[in-house]
Order: sequence, then structure tokens, then C-alpha cells
Amino acid sequence: MKYTLLALALLFSTLAFSQENILQKLLDNSADSLLQEVLRRPEQFQLQLIYTRIDRDAENQPSFTSYHYDVDSNLYFYPASTVKMPAAFLALEKLNELNILGLDKYTPMQTEAARSPQTAVTRDTSSENGLPSIAHYIKKIFLVSDNDAFNRLYEFLGQEYLNRKLYEKGYKNLRIIHRLSVTGFDVEGNRYTNPVSFYKGDTLLYHQGEVYSSYYPGLKLKEQVRGVAYMDGDGTIIPEPFDFRYKNFVSLQDLHDILKAVMFPDATPPERRFNLTAKDYRFLWKYMSLLPRESDYPRYQEWDSYVKFFLFGDSKDSIPDHIRIFNKVGDAYGFLTDVAYVVDFKNKVEFLLAANIHVNKNQTYNDGEYEYDEIGFPVLARLGRMVYEYELEREREYTPHLYYLK
Repeated sequence: MKYTLLALALLFSTLAFSQENILQKLLDNSADSLLQEVLRRPEQFQLQLIYTRIDRDAENQPSFTSYHYDVDSNLYFYPASTVKMPAAFLALEKLNELNILGLDKYTPMQTEAARSPQTAVTRDTSSENGLPSIAHYIKKIFLVSDNDAFNRLYEFLGQEYLNRKLYEKGYKNLRIIHRLSVTGFDVEGNRYTNPVSFYKGDTLLYHQGEVYSSYYPGLKLKEQVRGVAYMDGDGTIIPEPFDFRYKNFVSLQDLHDILKAVMFPDATPPERRFNLTAKDYRFLWKYMSLLPRESDYPRYQEWDSYVKFFLFGDSKDSIPDHIRIFNKVGDAYGFLTDVAYVVDFKNKVEFLLAANIHVNKNQTYNDGEYEYDEIGFPVLARLGRMVYEYELEREREYTPHLYYLK
């Protein structure tokens, strides 16, 4: 009887250990004063975190263990530029579904204007051939988070296609319903998307006329009306809460899972994958991790951590060559988000990390007064280093083979 009780005790002890929230333990044990200040004020900073540990078997197949901190998929936050990531993936999927001979991500793309305030695009001087394309827009999205590049993919996809496709894949805590950083578009205007054509020389390969979306994702989210004031387009402070009900939203969990689906397609259920080719994956992995200084077309002068907030977001120093971060960030209205797959080729380390923090002390939106530099960037950088340092020390039964990502 004693041995039976001892065995049961050991079993329960093992189960308790296996269910231990490593992320919570790392946070609790952190001596970082800034991080502890953020943790003590959950109502103000609304920090959400997802850390996914990756373990490989003898055949290098991954398994995943996710740990969460205060993740609430029904709590509104403004996702800013992170919406560009699923748009990029779906733009490639839509090309594959069209399945038109000669039409691919490098085919020159012409955007027309069917109504005001839509604008046309026929040239792109930052590309090698001077012409816009899906591939070039995706490069600009991941290299420097270009807003116009997203807008052109949004117009190619159409609002309804973009949302329905994600919903069909099981990513349902989201709505992507407007262009970014352009004036003149109201809710109705964002339902209309521009005509788009693809040419090979003078030959028209595909034309998509103006599309109207009557589909609106219905989400019941908390705290969509926020703050005490906001600044309007004329620079006037309006002493009323800011209404986010007609703004984009993607939950942190969906962002994490969408990234994971592209970094680990073979470990993702088929219904949740994107319809991409092997070449598409290689293309995405390259530009999701490429640094601005490493690109010739387009050519950029931005520092390495310009869109790499985890580990390095509090510094403009060069990122070591052996570390690659496949990610997408967003920052606007005081909301700061990063969703990333971090790889250290030298030390054979890999992990997924997603975070969102709200840094808007005066609770006034659109006034540009946010604590990004004082709190937001340092906290995300330190969270990345906290998890990275844990990953450097933890034991693995099998060392991951990451050569396929180089």
C-alpha cells in the first residue's frame, strides 16, 4: 500500500511539474524593475504574452508547448501593422488559387482607381524593374512595415475575401476592415476595393474589377471604446473616449497561430494552413527575417531592430548574424505588438513568442504621446531576452536541425 501511495504521489508530482507555467515562473523570478512595474499594473498596461516552447524528436519533427500570461482574445487592442502578415500570406494563396499560366508573385501589378479617394499605382521606383508586384509589396511589408504595400494587397484581396478566408481557416477573433494611414476612407469607402490588373509585357493576364464587400465580421469585444480623449484630424483634442468599433482587430492568439502555420506548415492541421508552394514558403521565410540593410531592392537605411522588437527593440546596434527573427510587429495608438519565431543557428535555439502591451498613460488617442521608448520597446526587448536566456539553458533531448531556414 505504501508503494502504491508513493507511486501515486510521484505521478501527481510529475503531472504538476509538466503543467507548470514556465512563462509565469520566468516572470515571477525576473529581477527587472521595469518589467515588474508593468506586471504590477495589469489594468494600465494590459500585457498579454504567449510563449511556445518547441521540442524536436529524433526525426526533427517539432512538438509545441504553449504558455500564456493574461491572454484574453476578447479584449480589444489595436493590432496596427500586424494585420499585414495575414494579408501577405493570403495574397500568395489567392495567386495560387487563380492558377493562371504566367501569373505569379513577380508579375507586374497595376492598381487603378474607380472612385474617390482611391488612388492608382503603375510604377514603383524601389523595385529592380520599376514596377509593382505582389512579391515587392510583401518585401516592403516585412522589411520596414510599409503601409501602402499593405493597402495594395488589401485592395487585391478585397475586404470580404480577406476576412472570410481567415475565418474559414479557424482564425475567427479578427476583423481586417480598413486601409492604413490614408485619409478620406470611411467605413463604407473601405468596403470598396480598387480594380487590379496583372500584365506580362503588353499582355493582360488577369483583371479584377472594383469589388464591394457586404460582409462584416461580428465580434463581441471588450473595451472597444477607450480612454478619456482623442485628437481629431485637425489637431483638436476631443474630450470623449475614442471609438475603435470600426477599427481592425486580430487577437494575439490568432496572430501567434497564423505565424506558426507558415513557419511550421507540416505541423499545422491542413484546414488551418495557407495554400502556399514550397517556393512561397522560402520567399516568406527570407523576407520575414531579412534586415533592412540586407536588401538591395528595395534599399533601406533603417537600423536592424526597426521592426524586430523582441531581444533588440531597445537598441540600434546590429543584430548578430547567427540570430534570425521571423516576425511581424505593430505600433499605433499606444498599442505595441510583436509576434515572432526566434532562431539562434549557433546555439541551436528556437521558440515562438507573441506579446502586446498598451502604453498610453494620458489615455488620449491619436495625439502621438505614448511611452514606446520609455516602456514599450524596453519591455518587449527584455521579455525576448528573458525567454531566450531560458532557452539557452534548458535541456533538450534532441538538438533541432535548423539548416532548412538558412
